[in-house]
Amino acid sequence: MLRAAVYAVFLVGSLPSLARESRGHISVVLLGATGDLAKKYLWEGLFQLYLEQVSSGHSFTFHGAALTAQEPGQRLMFEVLKKLACPADVSPDRCAVVKDQFLKLSQYHQLKASENYAALNREIEMLLQQEGLEEAGRIFYFSVPPFAYAEIARHINSTCRPRPGAWLRVVLEKPFGHDHKSAQQLAIELRTFFQEEEMYRVDHYLGKQAVAHILPFRDQNRRFLDPIWNRHHVERVEIVLKETLDAKGRTSFYEQYGVIRDVLQNHLTEALLSLAMELPANVSSAEEVLRHKLQTFKSLQSLESTSAVLGQYQTYASHVREELQKPQNYVTTTPTFAGVLIHLNSLRWEGVPFILISGKALDERVGYIRVLFKDRAYCTQRESLREVGQSQCGPKQIVLYIGHGELNHPAVLVSRNLFKPIMPRDSWKEGAADRPQLHLFGHPLSDYYVYSPVKEREAYSVLISSIFHGRKDTFIPTENLLASWEFWTPLLDSLAPRVPRLYPGGVENRHLLDFEIMGREVAFTLKEPVELLHADRQKPGDYRTVQAKFRQSPLVLAWPEELITQLALDIEAAAAKAVARRGEFHLALSGGSSPVILFQRLAMHHYGFPWRHTHLWLVDERCVPLTDAESNFHSLHDHLLQHVRVPYLNIHPMPVHLSRRLCVEEDRGLELYAKEITALVTNGSLDFVLLGLGSDGHTASLFPHSDSGLEGAQMVVLTESPSKPHQRMSLSLPLINRARQVAVLVMGKNKHEITTQMSRVGQEPEKWPISGVNPTSGQLVWYMDYEALLG
Repeated sequence: MLRAAVYAVFLVGSLPSLARESRGHISVVLLGATGDLAKKYLWEGLFQLYLEQVSSGHSFTFHGAALTAQEPGQRLMFEVLKKLACPADVSPDRCAVVKDQFLKLSQYHQLKASENYAALNREIEMLLQQEGLEEAGRIFYFSVPPFAYAEIARHINSTCRPRPGAWLRVVLEKPFGHDHKSAQQLAIELRTFFQEEEMYRVDHYLGKQAVAHILPFRDQNRRFLDPIWNRHHVERVEIVLKETLDAKGRTSFYEQYGVIRDVLQNHLTEALLSLAMELPANVSSAEEVLRHKLQTFKSLQSLESTSAVLGQYQTYASHVREELQKPQNYVTTTPTFAGVLIHLNSLRWEGVPFILISGKALDERVGYIRVLFKDRAYCTQRESLREVGQSQCGPKQIVLYIGHGELNHPAVLVSRNLFKPIMPRDSWKEGAADRPQLHLFGHPLSDYYVYSPVKEREAYSVLISSIFHGRKDTFIPTENLLASWEFWTPLLDSLAPRVPRLYPGGVENRHLLDFEIMGREVAFTLKEPVELLHADRQKPGDYRTVQAKFRQSPLVLAWPEELITQLALDIEAAAAKAVARRGEFHLALSGGSSPVILFQRLAMHHYGFPWRHTHLWLVDERCVPLTDAESNFHSLHDHLLQHVRVPYLNIHPMPVHLSRRLCVEEDRGLELYAKEITALVTNGSLDFVLLGLGSDGHTASLFPHSDSGLEGAQMVVLTESPSKPHQRMSLSLPLINRARQVAVLVMGKNKHEITTQMSRVGQEPEKWPISGVNPTSGQLVWYMDYEALLG
């Protein structure tokens, strides 16, 4: 049947027509032919390709393949093929003939071992020989899990490559790794078997018509956009993909990947690159487009944990326990919602926030890209008399509407007070007059020039056509893939211990997931309600009643966001009290990662803090130059000092770098810092000292079995750290214990073991220096998050 069908390929193009000269034979092999993706999109996309190319002179065969045995696999595959449909613009007669032909050209194979691939190759070679056909190329579409890629690639490379002179195109579906390291490993494995030009990594969002039109839109409207496509005119950019469905049925995948890996690292990042990249002279050149995208990756500013807000819909944990057969006390911190703030280091985009948002169980299903422009105009005439297309007042925005939502189809919308865009008439049509009542982003459609596709096309059909034609600009090359993972992996690592905010799902979310931009940070605008905070987490409802004390000292216990908020409030209260009493406040701060969030909180939220009356001291310092990234002072400067107005003479870095040397006793840095404290701090009693807790029980830079600093009259000491950089300078334990208030901040699951240990030991500073913190006339308070205390 397959042989007879090949002959008929040339006869169905225009019904009837003369046979055309063959331009070569193409074999399409769909691996995972009975899977969900194949059923929903891939077979339809291959059928659309055949419809388009049936009269082009090429001949085709389609080989569905899976691990399922021959008979059941073939039955499953043909159940899908029989349901294939033609677009509305194809006549029923032509559709019937082409579909019948497509079914005859399609065959199922069980591909399990090397001999199965060798047999498939023999079958293709025999067909070519018997029909006298030249081979143009082969397409292998990997609709299988990534762990199977390497083995399948080895089989194809060793036994199923096309003849010399014919091309090979291997199509890979995401996920392409879990992080930078795993993506690198996968890339190395695939490069063993395939050339870079042979691989097509699919991001199906690049096939969405609105997304695919970003670069053509920018190119065709250069004269309008060039003056305004920059930081001087753009207020912010929103790239949004919302879903109403939850993750039920997909929790196995979601537990491994989560929303950032599933959507932001690929789909939304690719949209960002198309918006932010410098336009090449020729946007039709795949090489130039991909090179400019890679350059844009290099301009993305690194992300901090404060660059993201995370959420998890309330019933997700129960779905996980049910589907993955987890115990009832199983707790998951996988995010199902994320909002991430991205900035670029470029002259064009400096300071412009790019906001990427995606989530499941939200209020609507919609995808859009919204470029919002600054409104600099003041219009004297009242609003009701202004002409929409003429008045410069009112919102100015460009929206690339990906689909669904209230509009329910792809569209390009441009505010009438911006410009009338140039759009290709053969593929986009203007008009929205049939829905005058519809409002988008708070404004009627009549306020926009609205364009929609002449013919809507499914994303996979677009991409499969591009694969056939060898166009690579809508696919992800290895270098760009690794650049994306290099950008996202540090954020994913930093967010791993964070517990996402719970949300009920759907319209009940209300304002719970709203967040605001504060400089380089984002934070939820509403506090998390108690009833949601602890629901479904198998922990007590009001944690603050779990334990009022820790090691006989007061304990503040909360989730990280609430904990830092409370600590910042307590420091400001101590500052106000000290300034009222003596006119100055002496605050000593530790290094490390935990205080960074506190510094940012103080800088962004405490505008009433008496900074001009505050002296800032260091609890400890690494023996590196103060400009070094390892320096505690460098971190303090970056996250706090450059954002607040502390008098220059009130800032007291530790003198670790004197006479061009680091922490040399002969330079007398210890004496200098001790003298400075004695001169400025009454009785050497600092008002507030912030400490941390190391996993070995150290605090400040006082380590177990330290030779100095645990007792005696010395105020400042040199110590040795077990980790690099080894040399440290630190306040001594006796000086710390003179303070009026001491706070110990302990956060994260990795501190649970030492926290448990500290709850059981006595005062043994030689073994655990933190146990020696016991202010002689002041107060010690522990600030701890739930993961540190409860694990």
